[in-house]
This record gives sequence, structure tokens and C-alpha cells, in this order.
Amino acid sequence: MEVFVSRAVSRPRSGYRALSRKSVAYVAGAALAAPLVLTGAAHATAAETSQYTVTPLKFTIQAGGRSCTVDADLYRPAGADAQHPAPAVLATNGFGGSKSDGSTDAIGKAFASRGYVGLVYSGLGFGKSGCLITLDDPAIDGKAAAGLIDFLAGTRAADDGTRADYVTRDGEGDPRVGMIGGSYGGAVQMATAAVDHRVDALVPLITWNDLAYALAPNNAGTRKGVSSDTAGVFKWQWTNGFYLLGEGQTILNASLDPSRFGSLTCLHFAPQACDTIRLLNSGRYPADRTAAMLDYARSVSPVDYLSRVKAPTLLVQGQADSLFNLNEATATYRILKAQGTTTKMIWQAWGHSGGQAPGELDLGKGNLETSYVGQRVLAWFDRYLQHEKNTDTGPEFAYYRDWKSGYGTAAAVPGLSQKMYLSGDGKLVDNRSKVTRGSRQYANWLVPTSHSESSLAGLIGLPDPEPYDIKGTYLGWSSAPLTSAVDVVGAPKATLKVVSPKTERVQNSGDAADKLVLFAKVYDVAPDGTRTLVNRLVSPVRVPDVTRSFAVQLPGIVHRYEAGHRLEFVIAASDSAYSGNRGIKPVTVVSAPEDTGVLELPVVGGRVE
Repeated sequence: MEVFVSRAVSRPRSGYRALSRKSVAYVAGAALAAPLVLTGAAHATAAETSQYTVTPLKFTIQAGGRSCTVDADLYRPAGADAQHPAPAVLATNGFGGSKSDGSTDAIGKAFASRGYVGLVYSGLGFGKSGCLITLDDPAIDGKAAAGLIDFLAGTRAADDGTRADYVTRDGEGDPRVGMIGGSYGGAVQMATAAVDHRVDALVPLITWNDLAYALAPNNAGTRKGVSSDTAGVFKWQWTNGFYLLGEGQTILNASLDPSRFGSLTCLHFAPQACDTIRLLNSGRYPADRTAAMLDYARSVSPVDYLSRVKAPTLLVQGQADSLFNLNEATATYRILKAQGTTTKMIWQAWGHSGGQAPGELDLGKGNLETSYVGQRVLAWFDRYLQHEKNTDTGPEFAYYRDWKSGYGTAAAVPGLSQKMYLSGDGKLVDNRSKVTRGSRQYANWLVPTSHSESSLAGLIGLPDPEPYDIKGTYLGWSSAPLTSAVDVVGAPKATLKVVSPKTERVQNSGDAADKLVLFAKVYDVAPDGTRTLVNRLVSPVRVPDVTRSFAVQLPGIVHRYEAGHRLEFVIAASDSAYSGNRGIKPVTVVSAPEDTGVLELPVVGGRVE
């Protein structure tokens, strides 16, 4: 799942579904590596290898109090020497990958064939690199990458004595270097730029803003971007899959490097990471332990250190991504823009949940010059690595749309532009005066009764049911059939108030697990009744206080609702991809013209009536 492609140049130029937890534990080690590394494999041809040489290197670097071996490959383009230096591109793998997987080494090949020096390495704890998995911690993973930048600067040698004196420099010890990569290989770019301001350009793809949100999102009570102070709803399939993949590294990589081992109860991760997994799986979230978990997860997340990132950043996020959704990239984008960091953003189709569209970026197919995102990446590096100051780096914001050829563009992410109201008769109406008085109720079961996706099934060839909700365990509000197509680009928002006496009695117990959990989503309902959940995305919520109204941020989408279709806003009691409520908690929603729930939509074309 991830990046870029090819462009002939004459000069150097500038990455599923309803399974039980036991099933996940059984298959995750084999399955998870696939979506977390960039798309197709890229095999070097004779023509390609004549354009560059590849030299395997080892570096011994101090990181996190340990001596770590970093396994890397150096791609040297033909003609690069001390008299004819070239800018460099530094990259590493997605979670579970290595420098040798088809998508990561494709970065080295793609950019070396375009005249860049490439240094591609296995991240700490992966492949043949040593040390623990520390989740792209700036103080550890960022510092390790900074050691590789020292090599590109010519101020240190590899363990075998190899030096690089052919990288363009902006000053003594300051190589001109950009970074690119996806998922785990995306966040490490920002971690590196936060601790080493020699980095000149970043292209993070499909990565996180706040790991606490990614693993246990709470889309209510957010105080900054996607971050909430109330414990979120555990995304157990993705999270446990990652954990099992990380703990299986000894088997997967046949490595007995002692620096990669922690303790018997936490083999390959930093201890705080294992503590986080255990707390999430426990289903109990006392205030003190929850605060410590949130603090740790955010300390290894861009949300914590973006203030130190100054390198021009081209963010690329996937629409089909239930792991790191569009809201995460939007949060990063807004922080960087607000502090004056040069930033632009693209919402491509594919992400960790699939969604590859024809003609989109695929490094394995060599389509850097012919894909929209590939062209934007090349232009970004032309401008900030080649210093071609007249290069047009493209619009501030671009988004893939499947209903029209090419990408749409805008000066900013579209804002909320239309309000819809939740009527007591189950209708979604465009005017408060149309709201009918009434109340409706649902209750959860002790097992999931709604389904969005199984995060792992598709990766191992298992069938995944279409999204569903069981009657009595959800409430829905439907619009009238649309008179014309309606285009939505951005993140909808709902303002809700619910009545749940059972929750009210226990929500202040000191354990966030006693608070009410619900899931908000918007379906596209065809004239024949077929319901489509766009990219299978839902908005998990742990309601901070059921006695007060609360705002719910829904996942960002790019979608056309066709004429004759209806929008259905749903509140469900559960979702099979997430943990749910503790005990049975009936919920009532009351509607009246003067006081009812509101759904706001970022409509860029048409109108819901």
C-alpha cells in the first residue's frame, strides 16, 4: 500500500473484517505486513541497474540507551561524485516491513534512477535492524534517522568505513535530504524532522497524527485536532494485529540480536507500548492509568512534536483507511499551516483498507510521471531538493473523486455548509421547522450487532460481510430522495443529546469504561434500498457526559450521493471492529423543533432537501 513511480528525464531530478479475537491472533502475524508497506513490488531491470549501484551497509547507532545496528542500502546514481553531487532521499519501511520489501526498496530504485542518492533502511526492530520497536519515537527512531543523515552529510562512516562525499550540501555537515514513505515510514519522517532540522522536505503517506486516536478513537470531546481527554473506543482488530506482528519479529526475521529483546512479557516493543496494549485489552480505563496511556501514545505521535517540524511537508492520506483516517491528516495539516510550516495535502483513494484506483500512484508500476500524486511528489522534490524555485508544487488541497476524471482541488479543506435535523419520525430534514416531536430508543446486546469491516479478513482472503445493523440496536434518520446529485468533501459533524439513565448512574465511577459508547455513520441508500457505508468508515464515541449535548466528528469522505438516493444518519450501539459498552445501556433520543440533533455536511455541490 504505498507510493510513487517513473518519469524519463535527461538530468537528475528532483506506501477486514468479521473475525473473532482468536482468529485475529492466529492470522495477524502473516497478514499485517501487506497493507503497511507501499503497493506493488518493483524489480530492478538491467537498464535500471545501469543507472545506479546498490551497496548494503550497516550502521551502529546509539538510540534509547541501546546500541542499535541499522541495516541499510545505499543507492548511488551513475555520475554522482564529489564534483557532481546529488540531493538525497531517505526512506524506511511500514510496520512489519524492511528495507528489502518490494515497496520500500522501490523508493531507492525509483529515486536513484532519477538522479537522487537513496538511503533506504530497515526501521528499528524490523528486518535486520536492531533494538526494540519504539513506535517512531522522535527521541529514538528520529535520532536513529538523524545518525543516517550524518552519513549523508559525510561526517560519519558506515561500519565498514564507507563514506558518502557525493550528496549535495547546504553547508558544512548539512546534506540536502528529503524523506518519503508510508504508514510507519510516514510518521518517522516527522519524528526525524522534529529532532534534525537538516531535513529539507517530507512526503508522509497514510500515517497518524495521534496514535491514541488511531488505536482507540473518541470522536467526542476533542480538544485539539482528533485528540480527546476521554478514553476512546478500542480498535481491537488493528491494534492486536500490530502487536502480534511486532512480537513475532524473531520468527519473521530469524533474528537473535539481543538488542531486539525486552522482557518475557514484552519481547520486542518498548515497555510502555506493551502497557498500552494490555490496558486497552483489559476493558478497564481508570483515570490515572488512562492518562498515562494517552500521554505515552501522544509522546510518539506528531501531535506532540509538530511544533518542531519546519521542513516543507506534502501530506498524502488515503480515503479508504480505517486505521489512519482523513481526519488525522487534516489535524496535522492544520497544525503545520497555523505555525507557518509550508504544507499541502492530497486525499488519494487508497489507504490501509484498500481502494487502489486506476492510474493512482503505484511505485511498483513506475508511474511517478503519469500519476497525479507521483507528479506532485516529483514537483515537491524538484522545488525543495533540486531548488528549482519556479516549480509549481500544485494546489493547497486536492482530492480523488471517483465520479469524475482526475482530482478536484480547493484552496482549503471544505468547511461545513449545510445543516440537517433529526426528526422524531426518523426523517432527516433540512429545516428545523420540519422536525416532528417524538422519541425513539435502542439498546445494545452483549455481542456486536453492527458491522462496518473486519480489518484483517480481506488480507488473508476471507469473506467480509457487507455492513449491517440489527433492528432494535440502532436508530436511523433518512433524508428524502435527492432531486440532484450531492457532493460531500470533508468531515461531517453531528451534535447530539441522548438519554441513558443507566449510564448516568455509573458514568462518574472513575473508570471510563462505564461511559456510554456509540457509533455514528452516514449511509448512501440507493432507490432499491441498498445501503453503502462509504469506505466502511464509522465514528466511535465514548460520550463524556450523557447529561449534556456533545459534538461528534465523523470520518472525512469524498463522495457523490446520486440523484434519487437518500442519506441515512445512523447511531448504532456497537461495531464488530471495536470494543463496546460495559453492560446493557438503553438509549433514548428525543426530538423537538426547538431542541433536536443536528447533522452538518461539507457539501461542495448540490443540496440535500
